[in-house]
Amino acid sequence: MLLACLSILTQPAHAALKLVITEGVNTARPIGVIPFQWKGQGELPEDISGVVGSDLRRSGKFNPLAVSDMPQTPYSDADVDYNAWTSLGVDAVVTGTITPTSDGRYQIDYQLIDIVRGQLTGGESKGLGADGKLVQTDDHLLVNNRATVNESDLRRYAHRISNIVYEQLTGEKGAFLTRIAYVVIDKENDYPYQLRLSDYDGYNERLILRSKQPLMSPSWSPDGRKLAYVSFENGQAEIFIMNIYTGQREKIASYPRHNGSPQFSPDGSKLALVLSKTGSLQVYTFDLNSKKLTQITHGRANSTEPFWDPDGNSLIYTSDRGGKPQIYRVNLDDGTSRRITWQGNQNMGGQLTPDGRHLIMVNQSSSGYNIAKQDLNSGAVQILTKTLLDESPSIAPNGSMVIYSSVYGRKNVLSLVSVDGRFKARLPATNGRVRAPAWSPYL
Repeated sequence: MLLACLSILTQPAHAALKLVITEGVNTARPIGVIPFQWKGQGELPEDISGVVGSDLRRSGKFNPLAVSDMPQTPYSDADVDYNAWTSLGVDAVVTGTITPTSDGRYQIDYQLIDIVRGQLTGGESKGLGADGKLVQTDDHLLVNNRATVNESDLRRYAHRISNIVYEQLTGEKGAFLTRIAYVVIDKENDYPYQLRLSDYDGYNERLILRSKQPLMSPSWSPDGRKLAYVSFENGQAEIFIMNIYTGQREKIASYPRHNGSPQFSPDGSKLALVLSKTGSLQVYTFDLNSKKLTQITHGRANSTEPFWDPDGNSLIYTSDRGGKPQIYRVNLDDGTSRRITWQGNQNMGGQLTPDGRHLIMVNQSSSGYNIAKQDLNSGAVQILTKTLLDESPSIAPNGSMVIYSSVYGRKNVLSLVSVDGRFKARLPATNGRVRAPAWSPYL
């Protein structure tokens, strides 16, 4: 099995994802992403500015202008017509150049220009020097960077540029250098259950594990090097941890009946999981170093779908102890639990945003099963999606977006929604059903 995993790690998957934006771009903040000037011969190996523009659009917070709508295409701040951009409501522009180097690499120079500040100063800001006299400054240049990268790293560096621009303009860290793990089910394949990885936008998809029996519930380790998941390859649900770079696997839980819902703790030292070895489904923690198993929930009710609080001191989980599934929080120090969801017929599949302020969950009401957000202080609930069957939400590490499984065209596809519910997109595969997405930590 290890050899099979190692061979699979190098294989591109055939059912690539392609993100399709469905709602929310027109109300986002306009921004200019100028096509970077290519100073080499032939065709540029990677459209850097195209990747940056797509990243910013997919964040749900920016609406890059089409090139045909741009008043000009300047390649440095000295060439910017500030009045022309402000007349279009644009307050920031990204531009740059790409130059081939003598050793076969690529030098990327890029700038993020504050259009409003540049307009006020005519592109020439002044400030006080150490001697108290006015000197020229470049305050209108929010970013002015240079990097030299290999051809194979061009797309990855484009995502890095996106992260830098996003953080400068929003104040929060970008999540464009992340991946998603997910399960594809293709009944026409000899190995119908496949665990795959891709960049957050669906590019660079890789098959890392395949099986004739179901694979479920992938979960990332905090360092982004391992995945915990559930496999039925031995005739029952078992939990494994796999190093995605080496293919090495370790069986973590194979107790009688059910083993499921693995989730790494924030520090990576423990795994929360669900076992039914005592009869009903109960939440446990498993210390990955000492191998100590600790039962967290008790009683006859079923408790499942654990997720760690960002501080590691408590878990949220789904339980039917009140008759229908609702979400509870358990304090790991004293074992006390309290119910935290009350609106809707059912609430399940909960995850906490990285700041611990909001709960993302599946809310069931008369309109179907939808992704919802609950403010943990006020208890206010906002329904984020409108389709009939949404499940398995997973939150971006910066807390800005949620990826989840939904039904579109009678197939399971992956979908995205911003945490404010304004931006929506789909990542449909070309074949098979796609389920159980898990968004990686920062990489």
